[in-house]
Amino acid sequence: MKDFPSAVPQPLFHRQFGNGPRQALALHCTIAHSGAWRGLSAQMQDELTLITPDMLSHGRSPDWDGQGDYQDRMTEASAPLFDRRMDLIGHSFGATVALRLAADHPERVRSLTLIEPVFFAVAVQDDPDLLAQHEEDAKPFTQALAQGDEALGARLFNRMWTSDDAPRWPDLPESTRAAMTRGIHVVPACRDAIYEDLAGLLAPGVMDRITAPTLLLHGSETHPVIDVVNKGLQKRLPNAVSHVIPGAGHMLPISHATETADHLRTLFAQAD
Repeated sequence: MKDFPSAVPQPLFHRQFGNGPRQALALHCTIAHSGAWRGLSAQMQDELTLITPDMLSHGRSPDWDGQGDYQDRMTEASAPLFDRRMDLIGHSFGATVALRLAADHPERVRSLTLIEPVFFAVAVQDDPDLLAQHEEDAKPFTQALAQGDEALGARLFNRMWTSDDAPRWPDLPESTRAAMTRGIHVVPACRDAIYEDLAGLLAPGVMDRITAPTLLLHGSETHPVIDVVNKGLQKRLPNAVSHVIPGAGHMLPISHATETADHLRTLFAQAD
């Protein structure tokens, strides 16, 4: 387990969806919030109780104070909610935090689900050319942030990771645009953690201790680098399966909640 640098703990706001007998901690993606899990919960209302925190600088949680590494701080802040054996679900950046929690506390993991994990350090090792293409595709967003235009950065980041039929930025409520802009600064702050593997998850033996049944999901229409990440994680995790949801993009837990729920049911049947 990694020791966290000395910093004042920042507790997360969290809410609960569903009233099922299984309990799961669900960690949302960047520039979203805990309510992103509402649709999935509706599919599994009587089967699953979802505990869903807002990340720092997201939803009703406080703004990140800028101390330490953001992924470190999110892992530290999420750990009190993962204090017993339960299912663990993460989407996008939330999936990288879920993976860290699983490596830190493997005995608490009833099952692990990683949806569209942006753990690009896997692609650094397995397909650097495809990762370079992702970096090229991300340039408009990264340049906007480098120039200090967080609203444009949020708009371009949102467009890059949503499907073509998703609402356009001008059509989103002003409050939604403001919330996305508020959280966009954490994306460059996460870069070293997800590209350089600062936590050492890819070190020999670390993932071997995550023996719980593990599900890796991604959409057929997402950026192809995610397929590389999922295949690489499947090779490295002892008990993992990988599935593609046809027609889905990066936001599949929201856009394809029914299919996501079906895959979770299959996983849970193996993790009783």
